[in-house]
Amino acid sequence: MESRNWIGGEWSTPKGGEMTVYNPSDTKQEVGVLHLSQADDVLQAGDAARRALPGWAGLTWAQRGEHLYRLAAALEAHADEIATLASTEMGKPISEMRGEVTRGIHLLRYYAAEGVRAIGQVIPSTQSQVLQYTKRVPLGVVGIITPWNFPVAIPIWKIAPALICGNTVVWKPAETASLTATRLVELFAEAGLPGGVLNLVIGTGSTAGSALIEQVELDGVSFTGSTATGKHVAAICASRNIKYQTEMGGKNAAIVLADADFKTTIPALVSGAFRSAGQKCTATSRIIVEESVYDQLAAALRDAVKDLYVGHALDPKSYLGPVASKAQFEKVSSYVRMADQAEVVARGTAQVDPASGHYVLPTVVAGVGVDHPLVQEEIFGPVTALLPARGVDEAIELCNKTVYGLSAAIFTQDLSNAIRFLEEAEAGMVRVNLETAGVEYQAPFGGMKWSSSHTREQGQAALDFYSQVKTCAVYYGG
Repeated sequence: MESRNWIGGEWSTPKGGEMTVYNPSDTKQEVGVLHLSQADDVLQAGDAARRALPGWAGLTWAQRGEHLYRLAAALEAHADEIATLASTEMGKPISEMRGEVTRGIHLLRYYAAEGVRAIGQVIPSTQSQVLQYTKRVPLGVVGIITPWNFPVAIPIWKIAPALICGNTVVWKPAETASLTATRLVELFAEAGLPGGVLNLVIGTGSTAGSALIEQVELDGVSFTGSTATGKHVAAICASRNIKYQTEMGGKNAAIVLADADFKTTIPALVSGAFRSAGQKCTATSRIIVEESVYDQLAAALRDAVKDLYVGHALDPKSYLGPVASKAQFEKVSSYVRMADQAEVVARGTAQVDPASGHYVLPTVVAGVGVDHPLVQEEIFGPVTALLPARGVDEAIELCNKTVYGLSAAIFTQDLSNAIRFLEEAEAGMVRVNLETAGVEYQAPFGGMKWSSSHTREQGQAALDFYSQVKTCAVYYGG
């Protein structure tokens, strides 16, 4: 397969270079070729989005909703094809990837339904014979920059609310997810989405991404990726007075108190830490355990991790597959070497030759201090650190000892400790007896501190970002 750009309703092959994509489950297999955009391609996409804006914004919300329903039907009809392509391209196990595609279908239908919901409110006026009300109106042209770890769900949870609010979009996906992005847009084009409403540009962050945020006439930018890049995006957008949201890193903690039910706790910890090979911003990368059950929990994790099935992404038995790319493998492996110098509490085994792909074995590490890189830095791989705590006070303190604040969880049967955690944990998503990952699509998604730029994605909160409020007043007296 080869990538293409979709600009103004027409397909084109950019000439800014090529990149070969290899299957991370089997690095001898070539999956496809990316054709990379130059700055001029991105500017053309921005112009196409600007030209399409009046027509798209001029549709009723219900008409835009009908388009989203058609996109959902197209994705549903090709769900297994998209899941297989994405798993092959970036290594997420097919069982998880099918669930992600289903989430994308649900997101499209969720936002399609906004076409017949209220878009404002009536506000009483102090003046007689005056009707005063608010209404949502589009931002305009929105730039969307998405990562590779959720190649279907994250783009859709940005694009769908942007479109229903009447915006047009220029989408720059991560290179490691660009074949999947191309096929998604092919489906959306076949479903009748008008030309210029959604424009796809394939390219690197340094060229295509920079041109998008620095040169295209934009009214909004939604970015998900690393904290360093997110800071740069925010600075550029602020200097250009562009509304922006940045979803960045996480160093999420799960607290296990002495009264935790291990039948609930262990599967949740393992899933949170190792599903998607730990490549989630909401992954459980710190496990804080009350001292009285520390040894018991470590033993339970050891038993659970050794039985995890590490295999090819298309093997339905695989609990986790490879990490997404060679660069990701090298980065995560540097943290594994740090773990090897500490105390490895648990490590899985592979059901394939680890050298055949970018496989990193699931690892639980202990014996590191709270300031150690394994405890403070986002690893984005299947490595989690175990930390003892004397009680709930120290556990919450350790939970909050990070520059990030995306997600956190506690496992306990004590309602007062659970409520205290919900109040005191410095994270945008806090959960009791549930893993740190897994926030539902109809709920707001986002964090505190350096995890997010103080807005939220998904649910009704997404509509607030992708629209602006107009206050209207009409005097109808004589």
